[in-house]
Amino acid sequence: MNKPLENQKESSRRNFMKAGLTMGTAFFASPILAGGTSKSSEATSGKASITKTRTLGSGKHSLEVTALGLGCMGMSYHRGRIPDRKVSISLIRKAYEAGVNFFDTAEVYGPYTNEDLVGEALQPFRKEILVSTKFGFNIQNNQMAGMNGRPEQIRKVAEESLKRLRTDVLDLFYQHRQDPNVPIEDVAGTVRDLIQEGKVRNFGLSEVNVETIRRAHAIQPLTAIQSEYHLMWKKPEEGVLSACEELGIGFVPYSPMNRGFLTGMLNSQTKFFAENDNRAGLPRFQPDAMAANRPIVEALIDFGHQRGLTPTQVALAWLLHQKPFIVPIPGTTKEAHLMENLAAAEITFSEAELKELTETIAGMTVYGDRYTPVEQSRVQN
Repeated sequence: MNKPLENQKESSRRNFMKAGLTMGTAFFASPILAGGTSKSSEATSGKASITKTRTLGSGKHSLEVTALGLGCMGMSYHRGRIPDRKVSISLIRKAYEAGVNFFDTAEVYGPYTNEDLVGEALQPFRKEILVSTKFGFNIQNNQMAGMNGRPEQIRKVAEESLKRLRTDVLDLFYQHRQDPNVPIEDVAGTVRDLIQEGKVRNFGLSEVNVETIRRAHAIQPLTAIQSEYHLMWKKPEEGVLSACEELGIGFVPYSPMNRGFLTGMLNSQTKFFAENDNRAGLPRFQPDAMAANRPIVEALIDFGHQRGLTPTQVALAWLLHQKPFIVPIPGTTKEAHLMENLAAAEITFSEAELKELTETIAGMTVYGDRYTPVEQSRVQN
């Protein structure tokens, strides 16, 4: 199992900082810590147990990670105005001090600027954390220009990502989107070679179907599949999650809050900063669709209000209850939201509560496609 190396002196300092930050989360998590949320024998007997750490993958290609990671994309890309670099570095380091050991980025976020940001932020404690990044696109003139999964491109991206992330090894290297012109066996074989050369530790895929997972896994064991998954998009339940469970592969939901919609902070009046926010062009985030989908958010608010939880915490806790190998990576640019997110790892629902929540949302219609036709053509689900 791959684990970050620990420095005893640094760990003592980190534990002290974590204790202080834990007090800060009490505002968000006090009903949980005080027993306000049910911790019945149903929930604690094993079926839906929430743990502080989880394992992605199996055997020598497993990673022990915190139950929630941090998605760093929004600090540089696709989420509106970009925060001051120092603010983002501080936030990433706050996440580390709060106990997070799993950080996610990609070369295309920016492009390139997010990897550079994450590399600087994580450098002081690089050996104590795990970082994932991704390959799979052509980037020309700082714009995506189609997909590229050719072996020479994978190697090029790996070398450049290593430099930007200020590291000598990539803990988890995902193919961001599959290139239809390159057999997945060639992709897996190239990453296998990079693993043998010591430049990469583990292999992952994003937004792929069961057939692709099996073909890739036969060449190089997969550690994780990253795909969108949340209460408003449950397509991974139609085979992918079962395949992951069967093969011993972890599952990492990106956009676990449906790009912020499930937080309750967005509505039909929200104006997106279109220059750097892809939500402005997504069907599900058009005013009519957001208005039509508002009852879903209201249901989360109502469920959470009865238990002293925010809709964000309800949605994240629901994800954590689905499978023990699921590790969401919610992103944020604000410390208060980071603490709110991390408190979700403390929440336990009874089976009755989980059934109530799942059935309530399942009975509601979701309006608007999650992607534009062009973006949808890049995913297999």
